[in-house]
Amino acid sequence: MDIHVVKSGDTLYSIALQHGVPMSQLILDNQLPEPDRLVVGQAIVIQYPEQTYTVQAGDTLFSIAAAHQTTVRQLLRDNPALGGRDRIFPGQVLILSYRQTREGTLSVNGYAYPHIDRGLLQRTLPFLSDLTPFTYRFTNQGALIQLDDQYMIDAAQYMGVRPVFHLSNLDDTEGAFSQDLAHIALTDQQVQTRLIHEILGTLHSLGYQGLDVDFENVAAQDAQAYAQFISRLREALSPHNIPVLVALTAKTSRNQPGSLYEGHDYRLLAQAADYVLLMTYEWGYSYGPPMAIAPIRNVRQVIEYALTEMKAEQIFLGIPNYGYDWLLPYQQGRRAPSISNQEAVQLAIRHYAAIRYDQEAQSPWFRYVDGSGQEHEVWFEDARSIKAKLALTQEYGLYGVGYWNLMRPFPQNWVVLNSLYHIREELSSGTGFFSSSAV
Repeated sequence: MDIHVVKSGDTLYSIALQHGVPMSQLILDNQLPEPDRLVVGQAIVIQYPEQTYTVQAGDTLFSIAAAHQTTVRQLLRDNPALGGRDRIFPGQVLILSYRQTREGTLSVNGYAYPHIDRGLLQRTLPFLSDLTPFTYRFTNQGALIQLDDQYMIDAAQYMGVRPVFHLSNLDDTEGAFSQDLAHIALTDQQVQTRLIHEILGTLHSLGYQGLDVDFENVAAQDAQAYAQFISRLREALSPHNIPVLVALTAKTSRNQPGSLYEGHDYRLLAQAADYVLLMTYEWGYSYGPPMAIAPIRNVRQVIEYALTEMKAEQIFLGIPNYGYDWLLPYQQGRRAPSISNQEAVQLAIRHYAAIRYDQEAQSPWFRYVDGSGQEHEVWFEDARSIKAKLALTQEYGLYGVGYWNLMRPFPQNWVVLNSLYHIREELSSGTGFFSSSAV
């Protein structure tokens, strides 16, 4: 796999000719909506097929995978044109492998709201180890607020992806992480007992096979109680072989001040849980000044602190799947809308704005002027920045990555991930797995 950065005068045809690959593959792998329009600084992912297979009458993905010592999910990853589905036809050419040496193995978790586009979810599932529907909330009496998540659970299990239950202290009325709600759940034993009972019942009735706890804005005085709560959950779920993951705000020191940090004791929470997710994003955020969402230097600092408090093999590294579009000059309190990484590139193309790449932050950005004469600054993710973040997992020996979130397409990410890493399959097989769809 190569990443070609568009230069002045480049066309898709010249890029394909330079790298010896078909233009159609560049369009497919990068999901280019307007292939005849590129912008200087745009990243284009190049893959080199090594082995292919022409579908014969009677073939299924299952039979093809078995005959070539691979898996159905790997065929789906290597052939994004399938869209995560088993529809193949005689004469269709499938890619069995690419010329690429993989750098390691990762577990890949992705978060999504229940209203995710079903086609997008279908295309994304082959690249996941875990799918985490967002989110179960609860009342101050410890009653779970139900989530319309059955479709997501069924789709995950069909693909052989582990569905993970997500619990948060989001307030159901204001939509913010509630310190008061967390305090009640962590200190009122009657409320906590009911909450755990309802979690266990929901896990078993719906088929969840993992638990992810995401309490944010926890009060400093509740830090130990939070770890005890996680420990109690793990004790209840361990006999059922259901792992417990806890999300950690991005800290760089043990006693880092601030309401976001003081309630998260890295060492105690890591001891209590099976895994942790480092929420290594939102340095550039909606109400802050323009900057990279996840500057590599900041991400590295969080990892290095975390490794003083826990084992590397416990850690999922958080990766953002979005960008922000700030209006200039920056004004405190004015909100920058979030956009998809694909939308960012289309903005640059539409406004003839060259994309720059900040080597220190390892992040792309650009400025443009809108139709009203207002200047904007955009920071986002592309194949280069994703490759740099994924490389940290191998440098530090981390267990996996967690994407916030899957609601917007980012095809380049999955191409880079699949090219460079084996994706751990946490379930041995799916419940459907396309074994009977002959052509």
